[in-house]
Amino acid sequence: MTEDKVLITGGAGYIGSHTVLACQERAYPVVVLDNLAKGRRDLVPAEVPFYLGDVGDKTVLDRIFNEHRISAVMHFAGDIVVPESVVAPLTYYANNTCKTRQLLQTCVDHDINRFVFSSTAAVYGQPETASVSETAPTRPVNPYGTSKLMVEWMLRDLAVAQDFRYVALRYFNVAGADPLGRTGQSTPGATHLIKIACEVATGKRAELQVFGNDYDTPDGTCIRDYIHVSDLARAHVSALTHLRDQGHSLTLNCGYGRGYSVRQVIEGIKQLSGVDLRVRTAPRRAGDVAALVADASRLKASLNWVPEHDNLDFILSTALDWEERLSAGG
Repeated sequence: MTEDKVLITGGAGYIGSHTVLACQERAYPVVVLDNLAKGRRDLVPAEVPFYLGDVGDKTVLDRIFNEHRISAVMHFAGDIVVPESVVAPLTYYANNTCKTRQLLQTCVDHDINRFVFSSTAAVYGQPETASVSETAPTRPVNPYGTSKLMVEWMLRDLAVAQDFRYVALRYFNVAGADPLGRTGQSTPGATHLIKIACEVATGKRAELQVFGNDYDTPDGTCIRDYIHVSDLARAHVSALTHLRDQGHSLTLNCGYGRGYSVRQVIEGIKQLSGVDLRVRTAPRRAGDVAALVADASRLKASLNWVPEHDNLDFILSTALDWEERLSAGG
């Protein structure tokens, strides 16, 4: 009998490629769809079936669903840069919302009713409390967050209308790289703080910009909850297992419950690399909020998820190791 498989959209990208590895470790067979706009083909293991194409293309989706017995979808494909979403909102609504609607319709057409969605803490906007739970108001302040929240609404309504179950994972700040060096953040022109700091430390960039130093935080810079990408990938596999075991639909925060400022991250990279990074203060970016920290108690309770890498130095060291590997031609 043909084995059930999981379709991972965006599986050649940063988080998607780590989740492919996490699925393999749990013996969940996967199929990857990626347009390689930001992903790398070599980050997908050679034995994994790979399709080059767009997640909004019904033709390629039909082909995948006809050629493989897909029982669930993990959806990572999309755009993720907050300032970019502010200046190009229609692009974000097209790529993150409209294309996901097409993916969901094709899933329904092929009787696929289990779905794990890559959402974001940006759905909360400017939170009213230091620690944000899933019951906090969803008031995104940028089109990126809105585009993801609209998908959550579609998932909610679809689950009411028919036999369809989902887990929406609201990421806080994802960072680090596979501890075994198999994959990491490889997107050219990435905008993530830790990635940029590592690029400065390895000589790929001349300087690091700190966007705003007058926020209402202890050192004036933004505070974020950084979760190691491998822990996040394992959360996705736990979500998949939950759905396979007939679990109900869930919306869950993904973070560690503690925040670090931009300056703390920069100092950490300086210490690990031994490089005195050149840092320049720049104006605040549109759409940024002062502090965003997860209450992840529901994730731990619902999926029995226990983080393995809840340590900022470990996160930074794996990110730096990956950047050095890239510099060496890896």
